[in-house]
Amino acid sequence: MPETVTAIILAGGRATRMGGEDKGLIALAGRPMIAHVLDAVRPQVDAIIINANRNHERYAAFGLPVVADREGGFQGPLAGMASGLAHCDTPLALTLPCDGPLVPADLVARLRAALGDGDAAVAHDGERLQPAHALLRAPVLPSLERFLADGGRKIDRWYASLDVREADFSGQRELFINVNTPEEHARLEARLDPGRETTTP
Repeated sequence: MPETVTAIILAGGRATRMGGEDKGLIALAGRPMIAHVLDAVRPQVDAIIINANRNHERYAAFGLPVVADREGGFQGPLAGMASGLAHCDTPLALTLPCDGPLVPADLVARLRAALGDGDAAVAHDGERLQPAHALLRAPVLPSLERFLADGGRKIDRWYASLDVREADFSGQRELFINVNTPEEHARLEARLDPGRETTTP
C-alpha cells in the first residue's frame, strides 16, 4: 500500500509585493486563491493542513486544521514546513504554496515516483527547481528544526543536507506560476476567467 500523505499549504508569508495582503485569501476568478489549491490537491492526499500566520478564522472556515509558525516574525517557508510537519500524522508530507493555484493533477504521483528511498522529492520545471513543491518524509523534521535553530532560512541550503531527488515536470512548467504581484494576479485572472472584469488587489 502506498504511504499516506498530508498536504501542507504554505500561506504564512508577508506578501510584501502584493501590498501585504494575505495572498491565500485574495480573490482569483471569484474565489480565494487557496480554494483553487485545495480543490486541486484534495484528491491527491489523505489529509490537509494550512500553515497561516494571520486570518486564522477565515482559513479555518475551509474546515481544515490551521497552524502558525512556531517562531514569530514571518521566518519564511521553512518555518511553515516545520510547523506543518510537527502536526503531520502521515509518513509523507506534500508542501506547496497558496499562491500557486495551477496545481498539477499528478503532482503527488510524480513526486512519489521520484522519491524512492530519498528524504525528499522536489519538482523541477525543466529550468529550475520549484523548492516549495516537495514531498518530504516526516523524519526530516529534526534536521529542519536544527537548521532553523542555527539561523538557516534558505531552502536550498537545507535541501543540500538531505538526499533530495528531482521530479521532472518540464512538460508542465506553466503550472508552477506563482502570484507574487498585482500584475501577475491580473494575468492569471484573465487566463482563468476571461469574461470577468479584471481588478488587481
